[in-house]
Amino acid sequence: MRPPRPAGALLGALLGAVICGLRPTAAAMAASDERHSASPVVATPCWLVEDFVVAQECTRCSSFQAKTIAQCIPTGFIEKISCATSKRDELKSCRSAVMEAHVFWRFVGTMMCVAAIFAVLVVCRQRVLDRKALEKVRKQIESI
Repeated sequence: MRPPRPAGALLGALLGAVICGLRPTAAAMAASDERHSASPVVATPCWLVEDFVVAQECTRCSSFQAKTIAQCIPTGFIEKISCATSKRDELKSCRSAVMEAHVFWRFVGTMMCVAAIFAVLVVCRQRVLDRKALEKVRKQIESI
C-alpha cells in the first residue's frame, strides 16, 4: 500500500500530465524510432521487470544529456538505477520533487495575484454601483 500523496504532488502530476499531453509521447517516439531502425530489437528496461536500487538520485539533465539520452526527453531529469538480478546500471526518467514544489508554489502565487486583482475589481465595481444608486435616490428626492 502506498502512502497518500501530498496535494502539491498530485497537482504537479496533473499539470505534468496536461503539459506532457502536448508533447509526443514516449510510446509514439519509440514507435517512430522502431520504424526507422534496421533491426527492431526492443529491450525491456530491467527496472520494469525486477527489483532495483536508486544508485544516483534524480538530477537535472545537462544540455548535452538532453540531446543524447532518450530518458531525459520526457521530464528533463534522470536517475541512475541498479537492477538487483541482472546487475545492470540503467538510466530512468524521473520527476524532481524540488522542481514540482517550485512549479506548485509559482501556481499558487499566480492564483493569489489573480484573486487579488479580481477582488479589487469587485470592490471598484461595487463602489460605482453604490454611487449610481445614491444619485438615483437623490434625484428622486429632489423631484418630490
